[in-house]
Amino acid sequence: MILTLSLKLLLAHLLGDFVLQPSSWVKNKLTFGIRSPYLYWHGLIHAVLLLVVLEFNWSTYGSAILVIAFSHLIIDGIKISLERRQSRPWLFWVDQLAHLIILALVVKHYTSYFIELGFLNNPNTLLLIVCLVLVTGVSSVILKIIMNQWDLQRFSIGSLENAGLYIGILERLFVFTFVITDHWQAIGFLIAAKSAFRFGDLSKAKNKKMTEYVLIGTLISFGLAIVIGILFLRFATFL
Repeated sequence: MILTLSLKLLLAHLLGDFVLQPSSWVKNKLTFGIRSPYLYWHGLIHAVLLLVVLEFNWSTYGSAILVIAFSHLIIDGIKISLERRQSRPWLFWVDQLAHLIILALVVKHYTSYFIELGFLNNPNTLLLIVCLVLVTGVSSVILKIIMNQWDLQRFSIGSLENAGLYIGILERLFVFTFVITDHWQAIGFLIAAKSAFRFGDLSKAKNKKMTEYVLIGTLISFGLAIVIGILFLRFATFL
């Protein structure tokens, strides 16, 4: 019952938000805000989809359909108003999270499930969460502090905004996973793959400083992930 209802609501949401919403509607909503008729058409489509996936059982799920549809309009309206002032990519994730929270509350209303947070009392789980925070956000700050002693602008050849940050986080997550799962050979493959992609850029740049900067950053990033992974394995044996 819980899984079926959850999947039905999620299916309606995904179809309404990603499949049955043309890009022209999105542009119109950004242009006219809450005055855009497509905002309300979008809400209506969600209501219809919910009615369909819930097998037209209005007597049981009518209030849920109304709550989800109207909350969708409100959440999207707030998101559009904020986006019209300034483009903020993170608003997409906040918007989707808000929709999913509404869906979870609706499922909660119709079922007897409860959110179990007992796993937070497990030291191994807490240690894993701490290490994941260290290998992502904390390591990014440490790496930035270390690398800021060199002025990249003097030999920069241009790149996507925040690309280095995301690449660093992903590579440290990979390395951390390889360490704690005892797949050390995969780290060598990851280094080789990154080197192959970087070789073209560095050879074109013909700049020794850029090569050294990238090499130092890569070694520090990988080193932090390896150390955190080893510490996790060492401490996990005592928990």
